[in-house]
Amino acid sequence: MSDDERVEEKELDLSSPEVVTKYKSAAEIVNKALQLVLSECKPKAKIVDICEKGDSYIREQTGNMYKNVKKKIERGVAFPTCLSVNNTVCHFSPLASDETVLEEGDILKIDMGCHIDGFIAVVGHTHMLQQGPVTGRAADVIAAANTAAEVALRLVKPGKKNQDVTKAIQEVAAAYDCKIVEGVLSHQLKQFVIDGNKVVLSVSNPETRVDDAEFEENEVYAIDIVTSTGDGKPKLLDEKQTTIYKRAVDKSYHLKMKASRFIYSDICQNFPIMPFSARALEEKRARLGLVECVNHELLQPYPVLHEKPGDFVAHIKFTVLLMPNGSDRITSHGLQELQPTKTVDDHPEIKAWLSLPVKSKKKGGGKKKKGKQVEKVEGEAKPEPMET
Repeated sequence: MSDDERVEEKELDLSSPEVVTKYKSAAEIVNKALQLVLSECKPKAKIVDICEKGDSYIREQTGNMYKNVKKKIERGVAFPTCLSVNNTVCHFSPLASDETVLEEGDILKIDMGCHIDGFIAVVGHTHMLQQGPVTGRAADVIAAANTAAEVALRLVKPGKKNQDVTKAIQEVAAAYDCKIVEGVLSHQLKQFVIDGNKVVLSVSNPETRVDDAEFEENEVYAIDIVTSTGDGKPKLLDEKQTTIYKRAVDKSYHLKMKASRFIYSDICQNFPIMPFSARALEEKRARLGLVECVNHELLQPYPVLHEKPGDFVAHIKFTVLLMPNGSDRITSHGLQELQPTKTVDDHPEIKAWLSLPVKSKKKGGGKKKKGKQVEKVEGEAKPEPMET
């Protein structure tokens, strides 16, 4: 690599205004896509139709950007729209033939992502399909995820460490008598990298270890919080439910089956780097070909995981830019009114975390803006306003 290339590579972080613009443009699209998906969530609506509308919207909106530039700019879906219901934890994005529909009273977890030139914005949101405020344990689990996300937003900042966040979000979940779901990772985001090497563990245990890491200015993170009223140890029940995959760019293998070679060639051409849904492939061939690709580690599967029936699960995911003037949460959506049975009022450490500023105080003179009041997060919790 030449020195010029090194300099160019070094500049592709938030120190470049163009990079910040691309992150915020991707965030604006994914926030609107989430709004669209929520508007489609009605009793008896087919999940696959809603997922397809979310992905189509992202493709259309990104397709309208950077049309007249000399160098082609990749853009589109960074993570396929998933709609996981009730005790299903994540990654449910069914094939076209699936007939699963939503029902009144379902707890919905929506997860999706958009990228422009490889700069990724992801969002995850939880919504209960009912009129009026959410009450009882369903409200507890959503409030736990939201409060944990608000605490994480204040702890993911330069100088803090990843294990600080892991410890804090577990403490928040416990305050609501809920568990943080194991196996969920919050990753650093880089250009065309949705799962960077700097990671925040949801739960620290002997089986899952990650390197200690310190957050730094100009980094970007996808903070992923999943809470459960169950034991927080989800299971894979049926491998056939897995429909989302990501190509493992560092692996190679000579596939034996013609169907596998056809599908893998299609994937390399159309989804070389970002996760994709098997819906985008020819369904019959995909069923045959994907198995061999996964068995030989050419593809990384995103399995559909489940807690026990009757458990409530909530999911909040957001993208945060660690700017010189503080953290900028660029993806979010306001929650329904919550009336949880628990609060964090008797937890001084959690209240102290929530009182931490998100933005740095501006240096120098001039008129100071009135500081934001810390919201009572367990009620109708609102995320920080986005700056776009």
